[in-house]
Amino acid sequence: MKLIYFLSFIPFIGMLGFLPLANKVEPLVLGMPFIMFWMALWVILTSVVIGVIYKLDPRNKEVNSK
Repeated sequence: MKLIYFLSFIPFIGMLGFLPLANKVEPLVLGMPFIMFWMALWVILTSVVIGVIYKLDPRNKEVNSK
């Protein structure tokens, strides 16, 4: 398995691994409880990580060059 595919574990670890540490109501961030902000942040970061994996994957360069 290629090293770049291990990047896909980052959202899993961030969303579920650190969830017990982020399980708080206070402080409010952008008007949301911290736990809700944490989950919304990781939804966005998951999209970023998947985009990075897509750009770094050499198989996508072969398909896009045709």
